[in-house]
Amino acid sequence: MFSPKNILVPTDFSGFSDKALGIACDLAREHNSTVRLFHVVEVVQQCVADYCLDAAIVHDVQTKIIESATDLLHKQIAKAAPVGDVTVTPELREGIPHREILKAQEANGVDLIVIASHGKKGILGHLGSVTDKIARRAKCPVLVVRGH
Repeated sequence: MFSPKNILVPTDFSGFSDKALGIACDLAREHNSTVRLFHVVEVVQQCVADYCLDAAIVHDVQTKIIESATDLLHKQIAKAAPVGDVTVTPELREGIPHREILKAQEANGVDLIVIASHGKKGILGHLGSVTDKIARRAKCPVLVVRGH
């Protein structure tokens, strides 16, 4: 019987991600597993087409995004595992979401990824693009949690 011990839950802080985290916590309770709540902050581009922002402005914006995301990770954990019966560790990285998720899966010995079928940008009726890439490329089982 499959008994995951190290569960990775990518989040974009949507309600869909909340549901995936809740299911991951239920699995963690059942299998005495740990959960890693994982968020990827995309890097703010300094230049787009012919327009560029000052590097200091880009750095300030990126710093504020990281601070906000860190706060949201902790709030999401407090909401999903308020009694502390499940170990949920926050992790934040900068980069391209699907690439960083796959790197984290390999680097941390993750044996199950629990991910929402759609994120904030999800289009009704279509699997989210990050979810699709994870489901196709992960080297461990992936549990895709439907949003509805």
